[in-house]
Amino acid sequence: MTAQEPIQPAEGCASSTPGGGSRREFLGTAVAAVATALTGCGKLSHEEFLQHNFRELSKDEVRDVIARLEREYKEKYGREVKVTNTAPLPGVIFGYALDLSRCIGCRRCVHACVKENNQSRSPEVQWIRVLELEKEEGVNLQHADQYYDPAEVPREGHFYMPVQCQQCKKPPCVKVCPVGATWREKDGITVVDYNWCIGCRYCMAACPYGARHFNWGEPNLPPDQVNPDTHYLGNRPRPKGVVEKCTFCIQRTRKGLYPACVEICPTGSRKFGNLLDKTSEIRYVLENKRVFKLKEELNTQPNFFYFYGV
Repeated sequence: MTAQEPIQPAEGCASSTPGGGSRREFLGTAVAAVATALTGCGKLSHEEFLQHNFRELSKDEVRDVIARLEREYKEKYGREVKVTNTAPLPGVIFGYALDLSRCIGCRRCVHACVKENNQSRSPEVQWIRVLELEKEEGVNLQHADQYYDPAEVPREGHFYMPVQCQQCKKPPCVKVCPVGATWREKDGITVVDYNWCIGCRYCMAACPYGARHFNWGEPNLPPDQVNPDTHYLGNRPRPKGVVEKCTFCIQRTRKGLYPACVEICPTGSRKFGNLLDKTSEIRYVLENKRVFKLKEELNTQPNFFYFYGV
């Protein structure tokens, strides 16, 4: 048998581009051009375009991605922004309970959430909606008003029901995502990889609680209002065209702190803790109060509960 000669490149297919750059440089430029064409904004780097789903990244790749984000945020906001990747704590599943008999509808929780989680300021994106309901009607969402604006709260004959992500055990938003950009973590928090989200908004349509929000425009976040303590899957600044939601302040709760909405509440209406800890306040509420889940008939199995403390 005659040995085959190695195939030689055809004339005109040299390893360098006509401009003198290497093949690698040429491919990098081509990828950046494709990214620009797909996003239409020209701001997506080829490193970002080629980034895999966060759950598939190696430790070294995660380190590089976070370093790149911190560099980009510093350039954009003119200040240091720390991006962490704190993992779920072992033996912890977070739960939340809200006392409807104490909530006065002041909306301090709404604004504390915006400040903590770096939402757009104009237009302002709010992850918490506070509904005003008539006592005579009870929890009848057909009579709910989220745009109430009285001179003082609480109004006579009314009560208030804040609604945010219910952190479901069977989240319908996760099931419908066509690219796997959202998932439920081991501690019960449903998160979004903003770099993997394609902005199709299927998750928004699937969520029965209206808890997901879309950035139609470039988020307006003034540099002096940026919270520099962020988590990759939580409150880091988001780009235009992605969906975002409450994460129980993942950047705080995985450090043992309360969510911002719990901390700010002036009436102690909000309770938060580890559902697996028998001595926790959240377990006491579940075992001793009249508790219900919003839209329980849908079997989404929320880890967010409502109760009457009196």
